[in-house]
Amino acid sequence: MDVNEAIERRRSVRQFRPDRIPLEDIKELVRLAGLAPSINNAQLWKFVAILNQEVIDEMSNIVNRKISGLLNNGAEKKGEKIKTTVAHFSTVFTDAPAVIAVQMKPYDAVVDPILESSGLSHDEMNKMRNYPDVQSIGAAIENIMLAATGMGYGCCWLTGLLVAREELEPLLGIKAPYRLAACIAVGKPLESLPAREKLPLESIFEVIE
Repeated sequence: MDVNEAIERRRSVRQFRPDRIPLEDIKELVRLAGLAPSINNAQLWKFVAILNQEVIDEMSNIVNRKISGLLNNGAEKKGEKIKTTVAHFSTVFTDAPAVIAVQMKPYDAVVDPILESSGLSHDEMNKMRNYPDVQSIGAAIENIMLAATGMGYGCCWLTGLLVAREELEPLLGIKAPYRLAACIAVGKPLESLPAREKLPLESIFEVIE
């Protein structure tokens, strides 16, 4: 499968078959993630593959408890429905045979040494540049998802579980300076999914000549 076909076939998969993923396939996904472009070639990432179902279940329990505490709406029906929906989409990784936790560390920008004289902080400059460190992590995640598609797997890019980031990091052995940036659920899709409607080219593209 070439890269164009992988892009067109990629889906956000939230239901998986229980088939275990060979460790060599996981390693290949992470190897390809590490080839992504990154700000100043900083390669700010590390990856943890969670294949143990008990750990995955505990991750789900942690996220559910956190969401329940954050969105405590009492008996109000609409609020309860929203909380249930948020909890569901934040824990769709529960039945995946593998979850890849993506870690990110801060980066030292080339411009940092002269920022003090300009009155700007590293964080302010990072915001002005629209967070190139986060964009770098996104590139690595996309590499994983496209590679997984090419290998016959399905993925779901997960950030909802980050509401419980501080609680999840000790469970996953993530230590400073790294922090949990996202997770990717990976597995064989339970069923074939149709493509979701995307905006037409003419509505997202312009040319300046």
